[in-house]
Amino acid sequence: MSPDASRWRSAQAYDYVDELSAADLAWEYLRRNPDYQSDFQAPRQASGQSDWPARWGLRFPRRSFA
Repeated sequence: MSPDASRWRSAQAYDYVDELSAADLAWEYLRRNPDYQSDFQAPRQASGQSDWPARWGLRFPRRSFA
């Protein structure tokens, strides 16, 4: 998941950031974090990392069975 760094100096390449919600902006930067990428790619159950979402402050809504 290597980012394309060919246009990193282009302000236009980041204009979309102005329109992001707080959650979208947080995701945009979290997904670029090499430690997060490593945790995400690691096998979840085998490595004992089933709590990886909590480590990164992620919460997934649970399905209601009511």
